[in-house]
Amino acid sequence: MVTLVVATTIDPASIGPASAFLAMPGWHPGPFLQEIPSYVNGEVRLLKHDNSIVKEDHLDKRWEAATGEVINDVIFLSRHTAVSNRPALTVHPIGIPHLREGDEPPQGGKPGWAAPPNPRIGPWLRLLKRIAQNHNLIPEFEVTLEATHHGPEIDSPTMFVEIGSTEEYWGRQDAAQAIALLLWEGLGLGGGGAVGNWNRNTDRNKILLGIGGGHYAPRHMDVVLKDDVWVGHLLSGYSIPMEDPGPSKGGTNAKDIGGTWRESIKVGFEATQAAFPGGEVMAHLDHKSFKSWQKIAITGFLAELNIKIGKPGDFY
Repeated sequence: MVTLVVATTIDPASIGPASAFLAMPGWHPGPFLQEIPSYVNGEVRLLKHDNSIVKEDHLDKRWEAATGEVINDVIFLSRHTAVSNRPALTVHPIGIPHLREGDEPPQGGKPGWAAPPNPRIGPWLRLLKRIAQNHNLIPEFEVTLEATHHGPEIDSPTMFVEIGSTEEYWGRQDAAQAIALLLWEGLGLGGGGAVGNWNRNTDRNKILLGIGGGHYAPRHMDVVLKDDVWVGHLLSGYSIPMEDPGPSKGGTNAKDIGGTWRESIKVGFEATQAAFPGGEVMAHLDHKSFKSWQKIAITGFLAELNIKIGKPGDFY
């Protein structure tokens, strides 16, 4: 099984790290996927296309059909944009589980879908933080998780690794080098063991499913930065839209609360389960981000699905 790393030439925060990664030892040209060139190094395959990073769907299945190689996981390299313009290095799972069929996805993907989250997300966040510190990128750059969002549509365990948040930083060579080193060390190409491969026999078998909070998931990240914590989907407040039932309902009956929050939680949970076979997926709630009626509805729905709610210490 191989790991697919995907970059696009039209994004400096994507092609920069890809070029730095390809400058490291051991690469040779691989087969073309339609018109997309590939590069091979051990069990790693790097694709370099000329399209939007969120628009090239099903690259895993396309690679498998073309080569017969089975994809273990996928890592996309991309730029990050933020209203704050804050320099950042980010990692996150992908999906738009809260959108309804017929909704127009703003950045690729399919409404109501989420890719299995790449098990490397938690371990690589911690590795990226160490690399950024060692290369003096902190405190200028913030190293952070982001919540589950955008496409492209894909079925294999997937993560995005991004450089943000403006043109000035997308092309920064030191940031590109840090991401290349993350790939090199994280995929075990430097001779050490790969980082973040899930093993169903591990005694650390709890996986954090983040529910609630803002886009940068600060409450969840406090937990994920601890050693040995696994993380799945991170469903921020905007991914679990809930319609206020009003005072007459009291908010205690989840069936009275409209919005796609139930579907989103169910899809996020099932995709996380698929990524961590044999693991126990537990919800971690950003309690302060919810009104009481929301918390009652969510905890009731999680109980219906037999999803336990974990405290921070339950995950490490």
